[in-house]
Amino acid sequence: MEKVQEVFIRSKNTCVSRCLSLYRPVLQFFRALVQPEYSAVTDVYVLMFLADTVDFIIIVFGFWAFGKHSAAADITSSLSEDQVPEAFLVMVLIQFGTMVIDRALYLRKTVLGKLVFQVILVFGIHFWMFFILPTVTERRFSQNLVAQLWYFVKCVYFGLSAYQIRSGYPTRVLGNFLTKSYNYLNLFLFQGFRLVPFLTELRAVMDWVWTDTTLSLSSWICVEDVYAHCFVLKCWRESEKRYPQPRGQKKKRVVKYGMGGLIVLLLICIVWFPLLFMSLVKSVAGVVNRPLDVSLTITLGGFQPIFTMSAQQNQLRDLTEEDFSWLSQSALQFLEAYGPEDVTVAELQGSSNSLWTISPPSRQYLSQVLHLDHFPLTLSWTVQSLWSVEDVLSFHVLHLNSSFVCLFVFRVIHEVFPCFIRAPSDSNAKPIQHLYTDEQYMDILLDLERSTNHSQEIQEWWIVDQPSPRLIPDEGGASLSDRREAGLQLFVFSDKVSPPSLGFLAGYGIMGLYASVVLVIGKFVREFFSGISHSIMFEELPCVDRILKLCTDIFLVRETGELELEEELYAKLIFLYRSPETLIKWTRR
Repeated sequence: MEKVQEVFIRSKNTCVSRCLSLYRPVLQFFRALVQPEYSAVTDVYVLMFLADTVDFIIIVFGFWAFGKHSAAADITSSLSEDQVPEAFLVMVLIQFGTMVIDRALYLRKTVLGKLVFQVILVFGIHFWMFFILPTVTERRFSQNLVAQLWYFVKCVYFGLSAYQIRSGYPTRVLGNFLTKSYNYLNLFLFQGFRLVPFLTELRAVMDWVWTDTTLSLSSWICVEDVYAHCFVLKCWRESEKRYPQPRGQKKKRVVKYGMGGLIVLLLICIVWFPLLFMSLVKSVAGVVNRPLDVSLTITLGGFQPIFTMSAQQNQLRDLTEEDFSWLSQSALQFLEAYGPEDVTVAELQGSSNSLWTISPPSRQYLSQVLHLDHFPLTLSWTVQSLWSVEDVLSFHVLHLNSSFVCLFVFRVIHEVFPCFIRAPSDSNAKPIQHLYTDEQYMDILLDLERSTNHSQEIQEWWIVDQPSPRLIPDEGGASLSDRREAGLQLFVFSDKVSPPSLGFLAGYGIMGLYASVVLVIGKFVREFFSGISHSIMFEELPCVDRILKLCTDIFLVRETGELELEEELYAKLIFLYRSPETLIKWTRR
């Protein structure tokens, strides 16, 4: 029994010693990372942020590689249809969330938190890329080039994060990394950074949340704005020192015509942009909008349509060059905007494609209504095109007199059918008045045949025909109507539409572009040219070094924990901007 206990104790000690031999090196490794004896502090947060930004761009423009059955789709086409794919939303939010967490860890200088975050990211991303993603996309990782590129950039980010953990976070995070030097490159990059919507505001709020300070959010933003303004002024003053302008010497023509002429040209383009864009987008880059279906309906009063006919496919033919040149003799100014490819001849058959069914009570009521002095006959047409949003519908109402009382004989209706119709893509189709010579509309002949059926007592079938060829008069040659077939001919003039790539701008129209583009841009331009006199005391500062030094001191005492001194320096900054005399003294060379 004693031997068994001795063996058990020995095995237990052996297991404990082996576990400690594995645990102690791991513990020492992580302790050395979190609490190093010495480290060369390095700040590589900017490089990590750039790597995350590149990954974000890859997700947006290469989203098709991360979804199932989406090899030929992209996120722009999905967003243009007001659809947000769930996978895209999840990946974008996760990527943006990791960037926010990384910023929070950087501001708090938490190496342990960064280490835990790094381990979670490494295991989570590798499990996603090599196990989940191939299952979702049904493509191996080696066959997904976009995923490989995203993974490569993420590996660069992992390397930078590991180096940051090994070196430790910097003890002082002062200002923006773009404000370290005063030159044109830093100036333009910093201005571009501030122009990105909500980026400056988001950065300021996150810095205030995760930084120990006694200032309120408005005071914090005030200090950041003063620092940014003084940095811009410092860059301009440094440029004036490097490229001095001699006193009493006029500006060179290269500067005046180079900068001033460019601004004049830009303002002229902005003012006339809607007219120029709408004119060129349809005349130069316009797409022919041929109709796909042309329908005609005739209705007596409020009853069911008595005649319906549509022309499709083979019944729609293009106009030849010879026919178009003959047409252009009647209205040259109107036809300047059209070509033969924009005119479609719809050949409508003379017989209706459906029976007109009327019950005996309705027929009796119709006979009574037709005895009135005036009775409306409505002729409506519908033109459906590929790029039209809705069916284009117009109608013509003709008031018939009491002579139209017989339902079962043919009848000539004068000036009721327009044979020339303009079909724009954004409004109703209307007859073209410029192409009519003597009479406004064309005459049609209505003929009715009566038939009976067991299911319904009376069925009536209306037939439409042309009594005479008065489409275009014959002047020294064969007219277009000489080649017509039995039935009606409708000439549809289709306006060109903007290509799909420019549809998001052309859809606003001229007035919409003026309201949404020109007026908005004009507001910003007006703010640049007006109100300058109210900001002279803040813009014309010869030397801003002392103000920049004061802002840097506020950042420094905040990092060292001297919060009372931070309040005093902020009060000094506010007093400085409240007193013009003191500001003049502080900004002397």
